[in-house]
Amino acid sequence: MVASKVMVVDDSPVDLENLKGIISEAGYQVVTATNGEEAFSKAKVYHPDVILMDVVMDGVDGFEACRNISSDRETREIPVIFVTSKNQKADRVWGELQGGKGMVSKPYTKSDIIDVLVSL
Repeated sequence: MVASKVMVVDDSPVDLENLKGIISEAGYQVVTATNGEEAFSKAKVYHPDVILMDVVMDGVDGFEACRNISSDRETREIPVIFVTSKNQKADRVWGELQGGKGMVSKPYTKSDIIDVLVSL
């Protein structure tokens, strides 16, 4: 699969803009959301090719949002990659159990983000 539309989900305005900049500079269309609930509803509307999602967010966190996305028939084919500071082995395993397809640890580099998009 070649990704062209990427959703970025992060409640930190700085992280959201940083990821948006990296991804749009690489030629991808970017859709943003600031929490898990918004991510789920926008995924149903925009049908992104991939979702890069933070885990620690108020309200619906990234793990719950991933469960919602991966269990809904309209969105279950959209891969969710966690971009998070939660990078212990238990976090990675839990993320996979929620339907996540990968994890990028914060702090990340530009090439970490581009590599994950190219590898899809």
